[in-house]
Amino acid sequence: MTAYTLTLNNGRTARAELHDDRALLWLGNEILTELALEPGGGEQIRLSGALPLEPQPQALLPLLAELFCRRPQLLRVVLVLACSRDFATAAVRHGVATEVSADGQAWLLRCERATFWQQPALWLTTPSSAGMALDYVVSGGKRHPRRAPTPQGVVYRRYLPALDSTITLRVAELDRDLNAFHDWMNQERVHRFWELAGDKASHATYLQAQLDDPKVVPLIGEFDGEAFAYFETYWAKEDRIAPFYDVADFDRGCHVLVGNSRHRGPAKVTVWMRALSHYLFLDDPRTQRIVGEPRVDNSRFIAYLQSQGFGKLKEFDFPHKRSAMVVLEREAFAGQYGPWGEE
Repeated sequence: MTAYTLTLNNGRTARAELHDDRALLWLGNEILTELALEPGGGEQIRLSGALPLEPQPQALLPLLAELFCRRPQLLRVVLVLACSRDFATAAVRHGVATEVSADGQAWLLRCERATFWQQPALWLTTPSSAGMALDYVVSGGKRHPRRAPTPQGVVYRRYLPALDSTITLRVAELDRDLNAFHDWMNQERVHRFWELAGDKASHATYLQAQLDDPKVVPLIGEFDGEAFAYFETYWAKEDRIAPFYDVADFDRGCHVLVGNSRHRGPAKVTVWMRALSHYLFLDDPRTQRIVGEPRVDNSRFIAYLQSQGFGKLKEFDFPHKRSAMVVLEREAFAGQYGPWGEE
């Protein structure tokens, strides 16, 4: 298995191998096709060949992953395939390619970096929130879309080729994570901004409340299975931030802390920031913005956020703190600040 093996809806696995002048696309234990990799590179790569047996279009994603994930400068992959028109247009309808055109007896599929990274199949490990039909409810005096039940276990996983490491995000578990959560919250640098230092019982009550809150998905970040951070993600429409800006139905927000000192600092911050943003945008294509409200005196963290595409819109006052309003737009993330630039 490679780092970008994908299990298709029919249970078969797709994977790809890159060589100097060709790429092999596997379906299960058989080579589906061998594509010629044309010389050159830079911002665009072109591959061509026949596709005699036509799989689900998503079977092309591991090939695109081997290219886009390992070549940060790559903007576009052009596939020239001897295939049916039905397969070519299905690839566009499924979001694998952005456009298709005839090229003699073949079909030319253009695959863009910005749209590739918005494909959830390779990264999400549980069903997304996008399957929920739009149905409005009122809670806490706020009208908002009904939210999907809180997922369980690992929700996002991605291999980082430059680090030879894997980052995962999983939903917090009280029994499993309370000790680390308790330790992290009692660190002085964390308490300065979270103001949640206390005993283990109070932290158990707090964490359980987040797990029970339908607007919150509390996540634990891990590098190669080692927990390093707590990410408290939320739907902004139901949150305290909503009255302070023109909130949309599917805006997401997050509060973050990195408690494991082995993974602190600028060497890792870009990696986990982009992974967290990637997850939130993948979880629901209707999410167009990620927002935050860090305390205004947390200048280092605000600077990190701005370096990752968050814009500081204004400062405003909660009853308990003065905050900076920061926003990351999906279009900016997909075009400029996606996972390809993290290492």
